[in-house]
Amino acid sequence: MNSLIGTYECKVDAKGRVMLPVAMKKQLSPIIEKGFVVKRAVFQPCLELYPIDEWEKMMQKVGKLNRFKPKNNDFIRRFSAGVKPVELDSTGRLQIPKDLVAFAGISKNLVLSSAVNIIEIWDKDRYEKAIDDAALDFAELAEEVMGNDEEDVS
Repeated sequence: MNSLIGTYECKVDAKGRVMLPVAMKKQLSPIIEKGFVVKRAVFQPCLELYPIDEWEKMMQKVGKLNRFKPKNNDFIRRFSAGVKPVELDSTGRLQIPKDLVAFAGISKNLVLSSAVNIIEIWDKDRYEKAIDDAALDFAELAEEVMGNDEEDVS
């Protein structure tokens, strides 16, 4: 799968359904039929939507962990907490489970933000705060993560 591109503002209804934007649906069109997995994010108060093939790749990595180490078991339990398979309905809406809506604090407005091979699902206000908070440190973070002189990243 190619990298996903874009950040989109959407509305979510009282039942947790969100209509995917047309531009995002076009990017996902080759994989929509296979379905997705939605889960709590590890580092942020948002959700992560994995195309099923990307989820399987992640599960291959997780499956290699030694389950006889308590920390690995703790990680697996927490990483998979709240994981749910989801599909688009016949009208192109994605149903976000209520427990995950509550976890992410999603109200009426949300943001779908591409994150390479997955989509982050944020409450709009929380997303804007996270972006604003991160803006202060972004130059330093970019240098640390991408500024390795030994590798050509262009």
